[in-house]
Amino acid sequence: MKQIQSKENALVRQSMKVAAGRDKARLLLEGVHLCQEWLARYGQPESVLLRSSSSAQPDIRALLNHTDASLHYELTDALFNAIATVQAPQGVMFVAARPIPAPVARFDATALWVDRLQDPGNLGTILRTAAAADVRHVLLSTGCVGAWSPKVLRSAQGAHFALDIHEHQDFSQIRQKLDMPVYASSLAPGARSLYEGVLPGACLWVVGNEGQGVHPDILAQADQCLFIPQSAAVESLNVAVATAILLFEQRRQHLTPC
Repeated sequence: MKQIQSKENALVRQSMKVAAGRDKARLLLEGVHLCQEWLARYGQPESVLLRSSSSAQPDIRALLNHTDASLHYELTDALFNAIATVQAPQGVMFVAARPIPAPVARFDATALWVDRLQDPGNLGTILRTAAAADVRHVLLSTGCVGAWSPKVLRSAQGAHFALDIHEHQDFSQIRQKLDMPVYASSLAPGARSLYEGVLPGACLWVVGNEGQGVHPDILAQADQCLFIPQSAAVESLNVAVATAILLFEQRRQHLTPC
């Protein structure tokens, strides 16, 4: 295993750029669970960073046994902790190329459009919810927080690896590829209650920015706007909570009876 003790090392400098979000082609996976999930879907990373004091931990040794030894780098604790973005690092990190999903010619199974979302915790929760609801494609508009940022990765807890995440998308172009209707979460005039009528078996769900909601240009292209009935005690639901209610109400309606 290669040992690194200098902050001037090229790998250390590159890893710090990735951790800070300045390298848009790569991502940093921190902790055993995220590294295991990466291996299961994508295989070998570009490099495996190990904290010196953690080298004997059984779960980390098991992870190292499933990666190419030529990719292993043991860093001093100080160097490793300087790269880490969490307060209590587990002792192992992957640096990997950011996945780019293949373009989709037509969409005919339920998918999710996320419009200008800003909070990493909200996006991570939405991604985890989408994966749990068996949604495969999540499309992010320009202006969304980066889907592969460390905070979103931690919040989603591995859900990224069950999804195809398409960033910087143009809604008008996606609209032309749909073989299903568009249902937007909105309180706009003409919106109906989520619980009135039957939801389609497949649709593109649209959820919007935390403060501004879905952009009016997108609402104008929706087939139906829906709202979630709630108490007047609060102005609105958190967007991640609302997304979960929408996706799982659709799933509930179309579950095959046992």
